[in-house]
Amino acid sequence: MNLEKIIKNYSPMTETAFYILLSLTEPRHGYGIIKHVEEVTGNRLKLGSGTIYGTLTKMERDGIITMYADEKRKKIYEITEDGKVLMRHEMERLKELHVNVIKYEEDFE
Repeated sequence: MNLEKIIKNYSPMTETAFYILLSLTEPRHGYGIIKHVEEVTGNRLKLGSGTIYGTLTKMERDGIITMYADEKRKKIYEITEDGKVLMRHEMERLKELHVNVIKYEEDFE
């Protein structure tokens, strides 16, 4: 899948997809991703195995991540260069949201 189509299909990114990719700052297996997401969200977001593995399968098919087996035959997931570009695109979108939250939050008090 080409990068333009990837960005179109994933933007705006779901919170689940965002945190899965955020967890791949280093290669991790599925359980490691689940635990990392819980850690960075203060246990607010708990991903079930059905959710995470369905999303990982779609991301692998779309070329955003790759999967390989380690010496224990555990599946390890790693972000691709296209996945990194997608994350930078999403992070810029979220920065804009944050700026506007700060700018307008007093209007909703």
